Amino acid sequence: MRRQIVKRSAVLTAALAVGASAFLGPQAFAGQAAPAAAVASANAFAKGPDPTEQSIQAQRGPFATAQRTVPPEGGRAFNRGTVHYPTDTSHGTYGAVVVSPGFFGPEFSVAWYGSTLASHGFVVLTLETNFLFDQPDARATQLLAGLDWLAGRSPVKDRVDPNRLAVMGHSMGGGGSLIAASRNPALKAAIPLTPWNTSPDFSTVTVPTLILGTDNDTIAPATRHADPMYDSLRDKPDEGYVKLRGDHLTPIRYTAAATRFIVPWLKRYVDEDTRYSRFLCPLPAPDATVVSFELRCPI
Repeated sequence: MRRQIVKRSAVLTAALAVGASAFLGPQAFAGQAAPAAAVASANAFAKGPDPTEQSIQAQRGPFATAQRTVPPEGGRAFNRGTVHYPTDTSHGTYGAVVVSPGFFGPEFSVAWYGSTLASHGFVVLTLETNFLFDQPDARATQLLAGLDWLAGRSPVKDRVDPNRLAVMGHSMGGGGSLIAASRNPALKAAIPLTPWNTSPDFSTVTVPTLILGTDNDTIAPATRHADPMYDSLRDKPDEGYVKLRGDHLTPIRYTAAATRFIVPWLKRYVDEDTRYSRFLCPLPAPDATVVSFELRCPI
C-alpha cells in the first residue's frame, strides 16, 4: 500500500476555536440511529451513522450506554474499575479498550473516557490501579489483565470481540500502554496520553499507536517523553503523533481537540472502519488547539 508522511503546524485562529466550541457538547449525536446503508458500505465491524466533523468531537456519541462497577477480586492482576458499554446488542460484538490513569491518579481522572468511548461504540474498562504509585510496567500488566478479563470473564464478555482490543493510559499509564503494546503485538491500537516512561525507546512496537503530547507539559515534558517515543515509531506505518496546546493534564479533561483524533483512531484501527480515515488523512483543518500532527497515512 502506498503511504505518505504528512505533517503540518496548526494555524492559530481564535475564530475557528470559538466557532468549534459553539457546536460541541455532550448532547451531540446521543441516541442517533445508524443508517443501515451507510454502515453496510464500510465493513463487518463498522457501527453507527456516517461520521462527521461534529460527531468525532462529541463527548456523547450515537450509542446509548450503561455501566457496571467492577469490585476488587482476589487473584486478579488489576484492582477494580468500571465497565462502560453500549446497550444496543443488535450490532453484534464491540471492540474493547482498557484505560489506565497516571501516577497517583484515581480512576475518576480517566472516567470520562469510559462513557464517551462507549457512546461511540466500544466496551471500555476504566481502571483503579493496584497502587496509586504503580510504575508503567505494572500498569502495562494491569491493562493487559483488564483486557483478558473483559473478553473472558466480565459480565459483558458476550459484547466483546476478543480479537479487537486496545489500550490507553495517561502519564505513567501512557507509558504502560506502550509497554503493553510491546508485549502484545496483536492489539489493534494503543493511545498514550502525555506518556511518561524512564525509557522513550519503543522501537519494537508494531501496534498502531497514536501518541498525544502537549506543548506545556512540565511533568512529562514532550522533549523527553512524547517526542522521542514517537521518534522511535516514526518510520513505521500506522503510527501517529498529535501535539495539543495544554499541560500534562489536558488529555484527561474532556476536550474536542483530543476526541477528534482518539475516536477516529480507534474506529479506524479497532473497528477497521475506513469511513474514519478521512479525519486522519489528509490532515484535519488546523485550529487553535493543535500544535502539530504527524502520521503515515493509509491511502
